[in-house]
Amino acid sequence: MPRRFALVGTGARAEMFVTAITASPHDLVAISDPNQHRMNVHNDWLRAAGHSPVPGYLSLPELLAREKVDTLVVTSVDDTHAGHIVTALEAGCDVITEKPMTVDVAGCRAILDALDRTGGNVSVAFNYRFNPLHEQVRSLLASGAIGEIGSVHFEWLLDVRHGADYFRRWHREKAHSGGLLVHKAGHHFDLVNWWLGAAPVSVFAAGQLFFYGPGGARHGYARPYDRVHGSPAAADDPFALHLDANPRLQALYLDAEKDDGYQRDRNVFAPGVTIEDDMAVLVKYDTGATMTYHLTAYAPWEGYRLMVNGSKGRLELEVVESDHVSPVAAGELKGAAVHGVVENPEQGRRTLTLRSYWEPPVEVPIPAYEKGGHGGADSRMTSVLLGTAVDPLERSATARDGALALLTGLAANESLRTGAPVRVDDLLSLPDPRKG
Repeated sequence: MPRRFALVGTGARAEMFVTAITASPHDLVAISDPNQHRMNVHNDWLRAAGHSPVPGYLSLPELLAREKVDTLVVTSVDDTHAGHIVTALEAGCDVITEKPMTVDVAGCRAILDALDRTGGNVSVAFNYRFNPLHEQVRSLLASGAIGEIGSVHFEWLLDVRHGADYFRRWHREKAHSGGLLVHKAGHHFDLVNWWLGAAPVSVFAAGQLFFYGPGGARHGYARPYDRVHGSPAAADDPFALHLDANPRLQALYLDAEKDDGYQRDRNVFAPGVTIEDDMAVLVKYDTGATMTYHLTAYAPWEGYRLMVNGSKGRLELEVVESDHVSPVAAGELKGAAVHGVVENPEQGRRTLTLRSYWEPPVEVPIPAYEKGGHGGADSRMTSVLLGTAVDPLERSATARDGALALLTGLAANESLRTGAPVRVDDLLSLPDPRKG
């Protein structure tokens, strides 16, 4: 039966859900955002795609009071997630929320309490679970290919195009995003929880703001401007995002500044950065396994390395999404078109290797790379979340899954602050459904 969806938060990430809903048997009935211009832009895009525009509300409670909504999709700024989720649950709606579920313990507790009170449902959009390569890793580990898992090493590299973008926008402020250990690494922490069937017990972390921010000027890359638009000094800066060179970004952000003053194109070396760009984390899980994790947001190439050690051998995954950053595309968003043409001199590769004891290593055949958002994961995820596809691999993430990934990042942030290990239960204790 068709369901009635509404969406709150009409930034760039909303477009994926709007496209998925309007292509499904379901109905998008309304959108909400404190920026009227941005809602108008999404309605313009709906018209251009052959769909009818929908009502836009500056207030989510007003939307929920006036429109019959079955499910609310939350794609707003991270620190607003908890309030929107609780409001929707108390209005009788189910919720699909972008990760992270929220950015602090209080918000997480409020969501879980609202779920207990209302009996509603919250799904968290962890799209990395839906990448076929990540599904293959889970299947291999679950099959016992390397036996009992003892440890994981996970290194994630964001290059100076993708990584820099977190330092241009609201993500640069930890109060809004929780920092990269919550906003970005939450994806990776969730993957490990899912792969291992485990929950984090304790976390120790060390990190710093090494490359970006005012202190990064010592490396010689900083230019003297605060934001790109209207700044001659930004003209040939490889770290500059030129909103007026991309019609969709101009419509969604530059032209929307008149409503709220939000600037999407800050200098990555300008003051105001309160997040880290280089982070190391050690996690102990309830299965006895450990993970060493490192996130670098200023790498020359983009990709990740995963190594899982078990009682029967080792599984190694290496993914090179781009082996360098092309100077022509350095100031563009990852995957964006350059002068109307996708310039792709950057090369990638993927390898999955099984190393069993007393046997030569085996290169495991991997699924063909799928084009589209996150290797095809976005469309696969939205199909499951919207109920138009089955989910035999249990890829859908619940509120508990969202909380476990979030609490790993929050514990890491607390460890950064105190310099000491942090027990996850000391932040928020979650019941274990495996124990009845």
